[in-house]
Amino acid sequence: MSDICHVRELIVRTAVYTFILLFTLTSINTVTDTLSNLVCKLSSGAGCINCLANCPGTSSDQAGKSSACQGCPNQNICASGAAKAPDPAIEEIRQKLTTVKHKILVLSGKGGVGKSTFSAHLSHALASDDSKEVALLDVDICGPSIPKIMGLEGEQVHQSGSGWSPVYVEDNLAVMSIGFLLSSPDDAVIWRGPKKNGMIKQFLRDVDWGEVDYLIVDTPPGTSDEHLSIVQYLSGAGIDGAVIITTPQEVSLQDVRKEIRFCKKVKIPIIGVIENMSGFVCPKCKNTSQIFPPTTGGAQRMCEELNLPLLGSVPLDPRIGRSCDEGKSFLTEVPDSPAAVAYQNIVQSKSSKPQQASLY
Repeated sequence: MSDICHVRELIVRTAVYTFILLFTLTSINTVTDTLSNLVCKLSSGAGCINCLANCPGTSSDQAGKSSACQGCPNQNICASGAAKAPDPAIEEIRQKLTTVKHKILVLSGKGGVGKSTFSAHLSHALASDDSKEVALLDVDICGPSIPKIMGLEGEQVHQSGSGWSPVYVEDNLAVMSIGFLLSSPDDAVIWRGPKKNGMIKQFLRDVDWGEVDYLIVDTPPGTSDEHLSIVQYLSGAGIDGAVIITTPQEVSLQDVRKEIRFCKKVKIPIIGVIENMSGFVCPKCKNTSQIFPPTTGGAQRMCEELNLPLLGSVPLDPRIGRSCDEGKSFLTEVPDSPAAVAYQNIVQSKSSKPQQASLY
């Protein structure tokens, strides 16, 4: 009898322990799920990293319905189909930019390679033709350097009935930058993606550009918020192409290859690649020294491998930096320098090839 009681006691204990174990595991899973959902909801409005990694995308039929959508704060919006609707600003921008003939992006995956310097001097080169109207838009929201380079620090944007008026360097060269909206050049712009997105939308939709032959868009490094915003909002108006800036060393080329793949994914035509800081030409002996050695062949080899045109190579020149700091055009300050000649050759060579994506 005692043996039977002992067996019963073991069975009961086993059942109790099993129940407690299952209850504990269930509770842990519930707590984990709750914490995961909480992390999602506390994120910056776009879901946590895990959600984004498995997100089916707003245009997918599974948007808001797949298991990866569980706990995402945007699940109901995606499931309703509202996220698939085109942003009405795209059509507004298309209508606003009907007076802009060509829209050119200046891109690079790497910072510090001279995108803003090239954007500024490309604008100056194009505006050297008095019959052309040129506009330069700075969408580097957190690091706007165009006002300094163009000699426009301290200028302000004025508003009229037709929208924001850009700041003019010359009669045929207009500039717009968030730098004109800051109280001081040292003010930090500490914004997340949605605010950057809204600012770029406002630049494209609300600025009174007028009749423009070329709109040059200077972008920050990378393939992030600003790039996605400019591509989205110009999808109706159309982008003529992108000029991609690199320096000769592999550490720069690695990131530039990512930028090229970005362009291909979002279907931006690539006008070509510029190799900036391509050697230093001594102003006295005229010999060239490789400050940034092209250890893997530089931009030329990369362009050959990716079947892209190399538009030209611009050598280092300390006078470029001095001109930018002083807000002057290097092309007019030192027109006979090897770097200035390289800039002019790039523009002129593309103007003679209308069959390709061109600067003219």
